[in-house]
Amino acid sequence: MKKSIKKGFGFGITSGIITTLGLIVGLYSGTHSKFIVLGGIVMIAIADAMSDALGIHLSEEFNHSKTREIWESTISTFVFKFIFASIFIIPFLFLELQTAIVFCVVMGLLILSIFSFYIARKQKVNSLYVIFEHLIIAIVVIVITYFVGVFVSGFG
Repeated sequence: MKKSIKKGFGFGITSGIITTLGLIVGLYSGTHSKFIVLGGIVMIAIADAMSDALGIHLSEEFNHSKTREIWESTISTFVFKFIFASIFIIPFLFLELQTAIVFCVVMGLLILSIFSFYIARKQKVNSLYVIFEHLIIAIVVIVITYFVGVFVSGFG
């Protein structure tokens, strides 16, 4: 896989998982509405994927990358972010709201762990440390967004 596409994949998978889990948990704790959570996932899959792709695009331009590499990174970031955010729609189509939330958190953390393991092996570093580091970041996001949702719901 080309370096520019790897960049989009790595960014898309991590951002797609962590951002979407934060959104799902925050919207759930604030609304307890399956419809709102689903709508949020669709919106984040589109808007955040486009935003992240533009961010990568500008970053690559800033680093004076070749035009082809810039566009490969841009497009792969959008595609992978969109895919990894969108997979979280599926559990909500088949499961009750609370079950879907738990399933999404477990699935997201599992995918993130597998990707972290892959990264650690490629870099020949301690895989448990890398997995732990990445999971802690994801869990902090999930916990904070949960409490933000609870806090915001208090104003409704």
